[in-house]
Amino acid sequence: MHQTSSFKSVVGLDKHGLHPAAAVHWNLGASELAEHAVRRAEGKFSADGALVCLTGHHTGRSPNDKFIVRDAVTERSVNWGKTNAGMTPEHFDKLHKKVLQHLSAKELYVQDVYAGADPQYRLQVRVVGETAWHSLFARNMFIQPHSDALHAFDPEFTVLHAPSCLAVPNEHGTASECFVVLNFTKKVVIIGGTIYAGEIKKSVFSILNFVLPEMGVMPMHCSANIGPEGDSAIFFGLSGTGKTTLSADASRTLIGDDEHGWGPNGVFNFEGGCYAKVINLSSEAEPEIYATTQRFGTILENVVMNPHSRQLDLNDGSLTENTRASYPLSYIPNTSATGKGPHPRNIIMLTADAFGVLPPISKLTPDQAMYHFLSGYTARVAGTEKGVKEPQATFSTCFGAPFMPRHPTVYAKLLGEMMHRHGSDCWLVNTGWSGGGYGVGNRMKIAYTRAMIHAALNGVLAEAEFRADPNFGLLVPIACPGVPPEVLQPKATWPDKKAYDVAAQDVARRFEKNFEQFHGHVDHKVKAAAIRAAA
Repeated sequence: MHQTSSFKSVVGLDKHGLHPAAAVHWNLGASELAEHAVRRAEGKFSADGALVCLTGHHTGRSPNDKFIVRDAVTERSVNWGKTNAGMTPEHFDKLHKKVLQHLSAKELYVQDVYAGADPQYRLQVRVVGETAWHSLFARNMFIQPHSDALHAFDPEFTVLHAPSCLAVPNEHGTASECFVVLNFTKKVVIIGGTIYAGEIKKSVFSILNFVLPEMGVMPMHCSANIGPEGDSAIFFGLSGTGKTTLSADASRTLIGDDEHGWGPNGVFNFEGGCYAKVINLSSEAEPEIYATTQRFGTILENVVMNPHSRQLDLNDGSLTENTRASYPLSYIPNTSATGKGPHPRNIIMLTADAFGVLPPISKLTPDQAMYHFLSGYTARVAGTEKGVKEPQATFSTCFGAPFMPRHPTVYAKLLGEMMHRHGSDCWLVNTGWSGGGYGVGNRMKIAYTRAMIHAALNGVLAEAEFRADPNFGLLVPIACPGVPPEVLQPKATWPDKKAYDVAAQDVARRFEKNFEQFHGHVDHKVKAAAIRAAA
């Protein structure tokens, strides 16, 4: 068996039940991995040197194919249901054995990485797979140990990535040939039947979301940055709310754009890279992210490229609207060298309300913050999904329900405790519509949103005068520098005031119905903070 790289761990693959018959490549760098990927026809270089790879049928996550092994470790601690589907240990063992046999017959790529920038809480992860470009993805997305640490690297969790290995549903207890299975007892993840690289990233995120709460660390699906005075801010938000764009502020240092922990030592990034959506990306609107698509070392997933000139067409969504770029965080200027920051002074919860009724910014009490964190509200608009013809309310608890194995209230209680302990302020920011709902009003001007966030982060709004919104009970500032006063009061921007009242009560009822699932799990203070429709 041929092995490459001087960065091979003394903890070999036999620990994982792998006995490779072909070459094993340990901790190769970006250049070697990109060369391997092109030589093996896994991808092609663009004109500017990025590696362009296609993922075939699966161009996004496969939520119906994700499972957690149901055993003594997970039985009482996982919030079982559609999001967290169970798999029997017997089915897992059969599928795991198939994956081991499959990988043992392949040329393999190994990346030993850290998940978590705080050494006290980071996880040592080994990613073993059959493709060079996924190994480069793991190298981009996670944190690289110093070369001295690789020799004795002993993984706490292992991801076995076998995209060409297919499950047999009747035999393995899966929903299809695709599978992503987490086993917290054996500390292994097995992935197969899908080439989409995001499954690697999100499976590790799911691991951290399970293990960290027991250590007193709150795992968060959020971006984070640091101001010039050393004040941290975190930004929660679902897709389309502006989380990445608004946290990438030239006046503040970016800690990370997607996954973080908040523990006794402050905020820390889980990752060493970014996995950004690049559909319709422009150099004018997002120059820093756009520049990464022109760099060697970046992986571009399902981006259309001219076969002759190798020029990219970032506006072409014919393969998927979910085109992605994976690149090291260092490719973005003004990023944190440590991936860490102090306890957040401010928490921003972003929502894109397509009904146009939520205030553009409001201050939340700790109990309201827990309520809105559990709600995780935004709204999809027509055209974003097939069959969506009018705005649809979306509630994704903790702003990341698909990756949260424990009950949502575990994370919400941690948020409330951390806010109380460190005196953090929380703001609900609506980046959605003003002057009417989608199709009638207009999207909130990003200049106004930036002005409101700046005022919140620099302390101006903390001293402002507030007025309670009659429909949602939210504390809305009467004035904010750089924002017309009427914009702060959504009803004032609607030509038809009665239509606003009807729409506001409709959204209030949606909040009320969604929160019914949490009534038996939260205390009376959070219940009192809940939005209620008029009788």
